[in-house]
Amino acid sequence: MIHLHDGSRLSFGGEEFVFVELTEHMSLSGALRIQAITDSLTTAAIEGVLDICPSNASYMLRVDPDMCDPRSLVDPLRDLHRRFEDTSDVVLETEILEVPVLYDDPWSTETVMRFRDRHQSRTETDLEYITRINGFDTTADFVVAHSQNPYIVTFMCFVPGNAESMQLVNHDMQLQAPKYIRPRTDTPERALGHGGAFATIYPARGAGGYQLVGRAATPVFDLSQSLPDFAENPVLARAGMLVKYRPIDRDEYDDIRREVDACSYRYLRRPVSFSLAAFTRDPLQYNRTLLEELNS
Repeated sequence: MIHLHDGSRLSFGGEEFVFVELTEHMSLSGALRIQAITDSLTTAAIEGVLDICPSNASYMLRVDPDMCDPRSLVDPLRDLHRRFEDTSDVVLETEILEVPVLYDDPWSTETVMRFRDRHQSRTETDLEYITRINGFDTTADFVVAHSQNPYIVTFMCFVPGNAESMQLVNHDMQLQAPKYIRPRTDTPERALGHGGAFATIYPARGAGGYQLVGRAATPVFDLSQSLPDFAENPVLARAGMLVKYRPIDRDEYDDIRREVDACSYRYLRRPVSFSLAAFTRDPLQYNRTLLEELNS
């Protein structure tokens, strides 16, 4: 274990992995610092570094030991941690993407009601439960809070396309929800879940423990790469991407599904520069600026 000057802990996993834990607690500024460090590592293109994997409070590197001794990365990482010690001037070159979501969809509702024995509430749907514990009077009020401000992807995890994201709002506006007491053994493909302070879309049908609040009309993973937005990569999201969930009704959901089936759907997406300083000065106003760029 090596301790860097900022308190980060660096450790090695055999000859292939370098793991750096910045903090034990997730924060937006900390996540953006990790994005800045790992983006710079990507740009540096260090010979032998094969994978760079940012997470919520840490990051990991995989190296080819025949080309790169992991111990040789200690000094470059020290320098990057000093360079990005002050995150107030961090600017991420990224993009903002809109995902159409049918909140309170029938498929997620049917699924969650089969697993009430694993849930905190035996009678409410997940959406009703998360609405109540976050202090909203109606599920419609919760949907507005969940969808009116964008999120930033902080962790690509578990299965291809699964991207945990944190809403770009002040701490007192963060929506929170516990995971199931015991995980479900079924989750609809493209279900929108919320666990802790994170939202994510399940890329495929399977087990899960996040509270389900809706279902995306569009995929986040396309192994066949049939849709235009997946032509270069079967995974839609990446760390640092901004995501805006847009509520839709059932008719629009069905229309979009037909476009997806015809391989003609295109995501609404725009390149943006995300400034932590500008966001910190007035988060909600800055979010409005981001959404103006998305819809321009």
